[in-house]
Amino acid sequence: MTMTNISDDTIELLRHVSTATLTTQLFKRGLRNVFLQGVAPLVKPAKGAPNMVGPAFTLRNIPAREDLDHVGVFQDPDHPQRKAVETAPPGSVLVQDCRGERGVASTGSILTTRLKIRGVAGMVSDGCVRDSGTIGDIGLPLFCAGASATLNLAKHHAVDMDVPIACGGVAVYPGDIVVGDVDGVVIVPRHMAEEVARDSAEQEIMEEFLSARVEGGAVLRGTYPPNEETLAAYRAWRAQRG
Repeated sequence: MTMTNISDDTIELLRHVSTATLTTQLFKRGLRNVFLQGVAPLVKPAKGAPNMVGPAFTLRNIPAREDLDHVGVFQDPDHPQRKAVETAPPGSVLVQDCRGERGVASTGSILTTRLKIRGVAGMVSDGCVRDSGTIGDIGLPLFCAGASATLNLAKHHAVDMDVPIACGGVAVYPGDIVVGDVDGVVIVPRHMAEEVARDSAEQEIMEEFLSARVEGGAVLRGTYPPNEETLAAYRAWRAQRG
């Protein structure tokens, strides 16, 4: 999986628009369930830092079973969890379906380091992570449900990858565009990414203008949402900015 058919300009736009704006644009297109619930950045991004953006590479976990899930399974280099870490393409985001289970981890510092070294753009899980303090220093954007020291095998059995999954109550298909910021993670259907990115960028420029007006004392009526007079003023301001 690569960024094929998603332009560099689109990726760059998505790095600088908020997930709040993206949810509005997707809502306008009829999609109401695109923001992952219970998933937050493990480390709060610095102000002005670009978003995590990349196509989804998925990993599905089902509940563990004691006769199958023991530490010996990790001797197999093709164990699905390990294989996913070694297979997720550079630039992609590894997204794990952990069923919202918060009692165990879904990754640790060594696997996270491997993802970073391989050039993966980030990881998302609706479960927890272990070694959270160390992971925070690795520098890989990671969004999850919190921290848990217990290893994944206690409750997770990784079964397959690069298949449709649920994460945070949202459907995630391989290749969907994953965008993460300080609020959390939005899933943008791949075929909508170009127009959603363009319209989101335009929305944020308009909101910059409207925010300045509100800060200057303008009342909401006629300003937000803008009436024709405000829209005319916006177009003039936009033209002046070039």
